[in-house]
Amino acid sequence: MALKVAVVGLRGIGTTHAQSYSKDELAKLIAVCDVVKDRADTLAKDLGVKAYYRVADLLEGEPDLDIVDVSTGGYENGGWHFEPTMQAIAAGKNVLVEKPISNDIRDAREMVRFAAEKNVYLGCNLNHFFTEPARQARQLITDGKVGEPVFCLHRMGFIGGEATYGRDRGPNADGMPYFHTKAFLAHPFSLLRYFGGDITHVQAFMDRPSFRRKAEDLMVSVASIHVRFASGAIGYLFSQRGDATMGLGGWWSFEFGGTKGTFTIENCVEKLTYYPAPVPADKLGLGEQPGPVVTNTGVKDFGATFPARIHAFLEDVTNRVPKQKLRASGRDALATLEYTFAAIESYEQGGELVRPHALPTLQRDPNDQ
Repeated sequence: MALKVAVVGLRGIGTTHAQSYSKDELAKLIAVCDVVKDRADTLAKDLGVKAYYRVADLLEGEPDLDIVDVSTGGYENGGWHFEPTMQAIAAGKNVLVEKPISNDIRDAREMVRFAAEKNVYLGCNLNHFFTEPARQARQLITDGKVGEPVFCLHRMGFIGGEATYGRDRGPNADGMPYFHTKAFLAHPFSLLRYFGGDITHVQAFMDRPSFRRKAEDLMVSVASIHVRFASGAIGYLFSQRGDATMGLGGWWSFEFGGTKGTFTIENCVEKLTYYPAPVPADKLGLGEQPGPVVTNTGVKDFGATFPARIHAFLEDVTNRVPKQKLRASGRDALATLEYTFAAIESYEQGGELVRPHALPTLQRDPNDQ
């Protein structure tokens, strides 16, 4: 039976989520909710569902809801996630919340704690690894073709430069130095952790180019972050917000190397390349390496990640997977925010090494046999 879903917050992302649910066989979208009445009414009419304007009214009017999708915005794109998420959890509803899980680390910790207390699913839209290249990359790891992890390199940021710069004067971003780090770094940190495991050490250097300074734009828009994984591997993350143009993979490239091979993903959804490590029988010269194995999906539309991630959440809830096995869970999202706040602390301390706050203990579901 299809899960009954309502979406709260109906700007661009919320509309994308609602449309994804309306097309998914595992879901029955029954309501949308937004404090802006016209926005809620318009989308409700388009999708043939009921409109609400307050979360409390939604929860009272639709007591049989299975999932509440929280796609509100707010300061730093996460400032309005806490209250509707907590309301839904208190009502015993499963929640999928947009990233970042919150812009406040204390609120994020409480959201994860409360979901565990109420024994509901709390997921987050960490959609960058719900792709075919990521699936194939994880299979390479599972098949032993990467070996012991050694390094991870990730670059993610909007393509741009000085000529295309335009100051973001929106109320969620303007005057907030950490808008980019809080609103954006959940995605790259989720990739680092998805492939490399937990991060134990963070060191960050951040800045903004002169054209932002001249415009009195306070946003810290360029981040260079060095990390150490619990496995002992090391990683590097570079992120920027339209301040420069990058090469390999354009706006998105990921490289993960181990003792038996390395893979790269370009443009998130598009291309996976596997580079096997040499063996003595290869008889290679200096600088030579075995030929790579390239898989090009033919997909270029990043928008394909949204229905894929949402379908995965619907699958997990439908199948009642143990809470600790929920894909892109609230705890996973909390990890990305802990790393983000560690990076901010490191930057504010001039590049000092910071250990992220420990995650809550991963509890084993008694139904997991």
